[in-house]
Amino acid sequence: MKRILVGILALSGLALTLIPSVLVFAGAISTQTNKVLMAAGMLLWFTMGPFWIRRAK
Repeated sequence: MKRILVGILALSGLALTLIPSVLVFAGAISTQTNKVLMAAGMLLWFTMGPFWIRRAK
């Protein structure tokens, strides 16, 4: 159960670092919103990613 939750959080963080850039390019969100979403995604990815990768081995 924990592994699934950590994996979902890690992938959500990764998605929050990739998807906002595409949305800014498409004109759907502002640059400021992009910065906030990417910062949140960075924090999620860098906090949850190592735990998810360690468990996957």
